[in-house]
This record gives sequence, C-alpha cells and structure tokens, in this order.
Amino acid sequence: MSSASNSASAYQAAQDGRQSLFADKQRLRKVLMVGGVGLFLAAAAVFYLIGGRYISADDSYVHANKLMVSTDVSGLVQSVDVHEGQKVKAGQVLFTLDPKPFQIALENAQAALASTVQDVESTRAAYRAAVGQIGAQAAQLNVNKQTYARYAELAKQNAIAAMQVDTQHAAVLSAQATLASLQQNAATELAKLNGNPNLPAEQTPAYLKAKAAVDEAQRQLDHATVRAPFAGTVGEVDSLQPGTLVISALSAFTTTSAVGLIGDKMWVSADLKETELTHVHPGQPVDITVDTYPGCDWKGHVDSVSAGSDSSFSALPAENASGNWVKVVQRIPVRVAIDHAECDRPLRAGMSTVISIDTGHRRWWRLLNGM
Repeated sequence: MSSASNSASAYQAAQDGRQSLFADKQRLRKVLMVGGVGLFLAAAAVFYLIGGRYISADDSYVHANKLMVSTDVSGLVQSVDVHEGQKVKAGQVLFTLDPKPFQIALENAQAALASTVQDVESTRAAYRAAVGQIGAQAAQLNVNKQTYARYAELAKQNAIAAMQVDTQHAAVLSAQATLASLQQNAATELAKLNGNPNLPAEQTPAYLKAKAAVDEAQRQLDHATVRAPFAGTVGEVDSLQPGTLVISALSAFTTTSAVGLIGDKMWVSADLKETELTHVHPGQPVDITVDTYPGCDWKGHVDSVSAGSDSSFSALPAENASGNWVKVVQRIPVRVAIDHAECDRPLRAGMSTVISIDTGHRRWWRLLNGM
C-alpha cells in the first residue's frame, strides 16, 4: 500500500508541475504579445518623432552648362584648333572659317565708306557753288528789273520801240525762272547735308549707312573665328574637319556643324514629390553620392526650388475637362549647388546621383513646443 501511495503522489506532483509550467507559458505568452505590440508601437512612435528630417531622392542627375558652339556666318572650315576632351578657357579659339570672303566684303564696305565721304564733300561743294550762282543770278535779275523799269518809262514817252520793252520784260521773267531753279538745286543739295551745310561727313545719313555696312562686314569677319563662350570641356568635335561647309545658324533650322562644349560649373537636379517639399527651402545642406563613385561623397546646398512642376513646363500639359481624373503626386525640380567634394573624382554631366537634404525639421521638438 505504501508503494502505491507513493506512486500516486509522484504522479500528482508531476501533473501539478506540468499545469504550473503551462500556466507560466500562458502568462509569458500574454506578456510577450502585449509587450511586443507595445514595443512595436513605441518604436514606431520614436521613429515618427525623430523622422522627417532628411529628404532623399535617387531621381537626381548631374547637370552642367551645355552648348553646341557654332557661328552665325557661313563658310568653309579652315582649321580646327581643339580636340575631343580638351579643356578650354573662355575666349579660346575652337575653329576658324576661311576669312578671305569676309575680308573681301570688309574691304568693299570700307571702299564704299570712303566713296561716301567723297560724295558728301562733293555735295557740300555743289551746295556752295549753287549759293554763289544764286547770288549772281539775283544781281542779274535786279539789273534786268531796273532796265525794264527804264524802258517802261521811255515807252510812255514814245521814245523807245514796244518790242524792246517786251524783250526786256522777257529777260526779267527768264532771270526769275533761272533764280528759282538755282534755289531749288541749292535746297536739294542742302537736304543731302541734313539741312546743315557745315555738317561733318561722319554725321550724314549716307555715311552712317556706309559705316553700318563696314561694321557688319567686320562683325562677320570676327565671327569667322569661333571662340569658347565659357570655360569647359570640348566634345563632339570629330564631325568638324577642315573643308567642312558651315551653314549660318540664322540660315538653317538646325546647327549643321558645331563644337560641343560642356561647362565646368556643375550642379545636381532632382525631381522631388510635392509632398516632400513641405520643409525644403534654399540654403539647406545636402549630402550627394554618385553611383559611379561608391564611398565618395559631395557636399552641397539647396540652390533653388522650381516655381512650377515638371508638367507645368510640358509642351503638352495634361488637361481634363470632363472631371474624371486621378490625382497624381506632382514632381517639382530642385536644384542643388555642389560646394565641395570629399574625394578627387571628376563629375560628368548626366551621372546618376542620390541626394539627402537635411531640412532640420524635428517632429518631437514641434510637439514639445506645442504642449
């Protein structure tokens, strides 16, 4: 009996132990479930309160001033003074056209200008001559009038033939007509001198017109030598060779021959969602990484935020007059100026980058201030 009793007691003790262990597990499970949810909510709250400070975007690229440098005059390429990838300074010669046609045109314009000066002096001399002839003719007319008056008095006394009186009267009329013609000629010559007989040749309309032709010929000759408008790196120059016909950019719809030039000043342009721009403004620091150079960082700052979205500048902006539409988050271009690099690596236009803007915005600080 004693052995059976001991067995029953041991079995009962084991049962009690298992029940206690099961109860402990149930309590632990409840604690873990409640605690886990609480820990998750606490972590989420902390993440929310400390988040929102940094705005990141991988839809960003390196940009630079780019220009297909050509000229507004047409001609044959005489020489190409740069090569692909060459660094050039502002004003450095890129290529030159054959200057001979432009030099000939300039010399013709200069000759026309000199001829204009001669014409002006000739007109001045003609005017002065006309003025002298007017004085002489006026004196002659006065003599004819006096002679006619005397003849008229003699005719009243029948001391002279009527034919002589008529002849003298005709002489007076002829002198008047000649004087009027001379006065008209003088007025014409004076008009060529812009109403001022002492006007310098350089101020006459004819001279100014000829001088403008000289200036235009000189401009075309100068533009036959094509220079870099800004410092940068040369690109796409292989298609331009001596003997190539360059068509004026003003005469062609597209640039037929030119040298590509990429400026040294570069920046990063990113298209951010409009919902991310709440606390973004110019001047904020930006961390920049370039896909080409892992582990190499650049520092910059927000230079500007565009006044319009990408769709605002689209050639065919989206329009919906029916009212059936789906709201789409718009993209706003943000320009980031590059301040300095932490490594010596060259940037190239078009490289993909990732930016992180430090807005300085802290939700927990705003909540504390609002309490």
